[in-house]
Amino acid sequence: MVTGSKELIRDINTNLVLETIINHTPISRAAIAKHLGLTKATISAIVQDLINKRLVIEIGSDDTNLGRKPILLSLHKKAGYVICLDIGVDTISALISDLMGEDCSLKQIKTPKNVNSLIPVLIELIESMTLPKDTPYGLVGITLGIHGVTMNNQVSFAPYYNLAQINLAGELEQHFCTPVYLENEANLSAIGENTFQYDYSNIVNISVHSGIGLGVIIDHKLYTGYNGRAGEFGHTIIEIDGKPCPCGNHGCLEQYVSERVLLKDFAELKGLSEATFENFRTSYEEEDKDAKQIMNKFVKYMSAGINNILNAYNPDIVIINSTFTINFPEITQQIEDALTSKMNSYIKIVPSVLQDTSILLGGICVAIKGFLGINLLRLNHIELRP
Repeated sequence: MVTGSKELIRDINTNLVLETIINHTPISRAAIAKHLGLTKATISAIVQDLINKRLVIEIGSDDTNLGRKPILLSLHKKAGYVICLDIGVDTISALISDLMGEDCSLKQIKTPKNVNSLIPVLIELIESMTLPKDTPYGLVGITLGIHGVTMNNQVSFAPYYNLAQINLAGELEQHFCTPVYLENEANLSAIGENTFQYDYSNIVNISVHSGIGLGVIIDHKLYTGYNGRAGEFGHTIIEIDGKPCPCGNHGCLEQYVSERVLLKDFAELKGLSEATFENFRTSYEEEDKDAKQIMNKFVKYMSAGINNILNAYNPDIVIINSTFTINFPEITQQIEDALTSKMNSYIKIVPSVLQDTSILLGGICVAIKGFLGINLLRLNHIELRP
């Protein structure tokens, strides 16, 4: 039972009504009242307030033969726009969308080598993302995907670029006068997959890029742990006294099976100064023995790591977001076949469907939920336009 001031209860009920409209659109006032167990008078008053605030719109009548046709409601998705920036080690990707994750456009730039110039570069990038002129609230939230650990909306650890001393959220909030949310990229990827693709209560999403991160969803809620470090899968030790890692330990998983390391190992086998994934893919498709050796290493270490994840979290589903599994989906089955423990119980191990956009779409969700004050958001996957 909810107790407190009338204003607090009203705010809670307003958020529940808005959440219901978004996740069950289109829906009538009567259907909302039945779904939430609130009176029709309460729902009508809240809906009218949301319409007055231009957050909800009436979109027509329900097709029914029983008496008066009820008016259907929908979120006014053009009321505001949100932006997510995936700040990668080499590339920054930016996505702008409306409040339903639609009307999206994407831009990419190179990450500046000098971190001191990062904020001006981000400001210029955000300002280049065109906002429609017919939106009453304008830009209502910005999310930054960080390839490292975040806590209290600050970067606390980023092994492959030094962002810990930069007040990213504070300076961008001051410039754009809108909330800025910092979140780990693997966490955003998990949110994106859960919102747009895989509607399961318990999800683990493995992001394999310059490092290896893990986003954990438990009961539809992101799990970040005591100080934001939950899911640092790449820094679990799989080789005692193994390779040194920027985190300070030795033998961390990402020093053996991150994309950065695997391509470096492939280049060394081929006598090259460096190798791209395109180099690797061509060789692997030609059944080159060195490429196959690298892929076997990926399968070996990922299956060992996933075995540990399954025993620690017991998720419904495991999602792997990696260039290796996206380009070669059969590798996911090889990883699953390598899991022979009788302790394991899960629905499926799958490659990411959202791929490189999962971080951006997860960030869009964070900003939308922050603006609307809702907890649960389910959206349809859409195609992005450049």
